Amino acid sequence: MALPLVAFAQGAAADVEPAEPVRWQLNMTPGVTHTAQMAYDAHMFALWVCVAIGLLVFAAMAVAIVKFRKSKGAVAATWSHNTTAEIIWTVVPVIILVVMAWPATAKLISQYDTRNSEMTIKVTGYQWMWKYEYLGEGVEFTSRLDRESDALRQTGQVPTLAANPRYLRDVDNPLVIPVDTKIRFVITADDVIHAWWVPALGWKQDAIPGIINEAWTDVKAPGIYRGQCAELCGKDHGFMPIVVKAVSKQEFATWLAAQKAKNAPVAAAPAAAAEAAPAEAAPAGEAAPADSAPADEAAPADAPADAAPADAG
Repeated sequence: MALPLVAFAQGAAADVEPAEPVRWQLNMTPGVTHTAQMAYDAHMFALWVCVAIGLLVFAAMAVAIVKFRKSKGAVAATWSHNTTAEIIWTVVPVIILVVMAWPATAKLISQYDTRNSEMTIKVTGYQWMWKYEYLGEGVEFTSRLDRESDALRQTGQVPTLAANPRYLRDVDNPLVIPVDTKIRFVITADDVIHAWWVPALGWKQDAIPGIINEAWTDVKAPGIYRGQCAELCGKDHGFMPIVVKAVSKQEFATWLAAQKAKNAPVAAAPAAAAEAAPAEAAPAGEAAPADSAPADEAAPADAPADAAPADAG
């Protein structure tokens, strides 16, 4: 009976990152997005319905076992068919299923509604890394397993929780997103099927070559949220983690501007004397050089005025 209290108390652990699972966790985490909260609410609603059904069934069993036991002279019933009972145990479960299915269906439809998104990020899975593109912003980069974890796994040493608390769960370039922003994800793959999964965001989406899948998120609290590829994609499937870093809108704008500046093309250096400087024009009123006289200059003064042109004949 104390286990539910333990499950709720686990969420208050101070030595873990937000929405991180803990050892011997008994319940889902609410997550940090609207989608994750909807999944958590649907789970808790179904759980309490099951608890109520269980209490009723076991209470009825207890009453039947105690009140109608043989030692008190009870005799087993001989009937084998009762129309009223059959209608009740058919209609009641149907009503319960409809009551559970209606909100679950509404939440499921909402999880795929990517309208009114404020930004779009394209996620592409590769063997074995992720590529992120901020569409319309000119910013893109790849995210791989961090060098420390990669070096450690290749040495064959056994990592410890104390010395390597984030072994195989860190990356060189985390995905940076702003909080309180509806972000649309378009997810695909380049080679084989992958699956982009961050539990704190509340959803998992397959990355399939040649197909574009959609999802959305709106992180409520700043923090670092970790995940991994959830589809068996090859020998290094376990070495392509996902790290999402949610920051304030102001911090994200600063980070995005820095990424744009880093990716901007380098301006071409000025040409060093690529062309010869033009000759200086002669000062006004200065006599032009003799060799630059125009071709149609007047004849000399001593030439005969009535000299006839040479016979062309």
